[in-house]
Amino acid sequence: MRSELERSGTYWQTQEELTYGAMVAWRNNARCIGRLNWQKLHVRDMRALSTAQDIFTALVEHIRLATNRGKIQSMITIFAPQSPGDAGIRIWNPQLIRYAGYRQADGCVVGDPLHIELTEAVQRLGWLGAQGGAFDLLPIVIQMPGHAPEIFELPRDCILEVTLSHPEFSWFADLGLKWHALPVISNMRLEIGGISYTAAPFNGWYMGTEIGARNLGDVERYNLLPCIARAMGLETHSDRTLWKDRALVELNRAVLHSFELAGVTIIDHHTAARQFMHHEKYERQAGRNLYADWGWIVPPMSGSTTPVFHTPTKTASLHLISFIRTIPGRNNVPGPATL
Repeated sequence: MRSELERSGTYWQTQEELTYGAMVAWRNNARCIGRLNWQKLHVRDMRALSTAQDIFTALVEHIRLATNRGKIQSMITIFAPQSPGDAGIRIWNPQLIRYAGYRQADGCVVGDPLHIELTEAVQRLGWLGAQGGAFDLLPIVIQMPGHAPEIFELPRDCILEVTLSHPEFSWFADLGLKWHALPVISNMRLEIGGISYTAAPFNGWYMGTEIGARNLGDVERYNLLPCIARAMGLETHSDRTLWKDRALVELNRAVLHSFELAGVTIIDHHTAARQFMHHEKYERQAGRNLYADWGWIVPPMSGSTTPVFHTPTKTASLHLISFIRTIPGRNNVPGPATL
């Protein structure tokens, strides 16, 4: 390592260092509630790939392997590290599988409002696959250091999507809702032993509230609570009726029910919180401090009913995984965002 550093300003990590470092990075990530399974992370070493096409092929393979016909496997695929003075490989997408957002002339949004900027950016790059629907899959944008970004369409047969229905409300299926089975985060920087990997997509599996309470229920996302509340016949003119809370519960019930019906791995927020407490116990027994960002660990619904709500947390001063800015057309050089 010393000789390599003196010669080139960096060094090449061994497979063992890469694998263990990725596991520890997940174990130490302060914003993840699902760290109990950190030792089961499957690490794919793809550092030898040097073209955007080869990287895209590896991303598709990651999706197929991790999806595993619904039996989701935790996985990280690590591409070449950032060289000194180099921008590093950049994947523009915040997640490999995400839906487009289309801004309408009247100010409304069709699709996911979170991805309006990315949608408009890929359209400027020549993306012609847009259908203008609520669940149009975005293409993958890969930018190699010193090169223009390249667009790649994901094969439809590698994306597993779950059609949403409700265990009691037959009308729920008529809403035409669905969500993808695999959450692959692709805008995070992996740092191991001073080496920075700007492209290292990682996935666990969904906690139900990520889809129900945030992606579909959030007022700044699909904002489906008013629609569901009306279908339930709830009085929506006053917050005191708690119509939002009742609609939110049923939306999250539908997500859990549908994923289970489809045979796709998912966890509810109560079970995830209990598992996190087990992780905290094991870390304490190992003599390690457990760092956690309380605002991220507490679920976005029924927070006080889970044990993590009542657990004081420490936020680490050093994060082994940090977010990479991915605003198309502005921050073309990846850098760690403020955590």
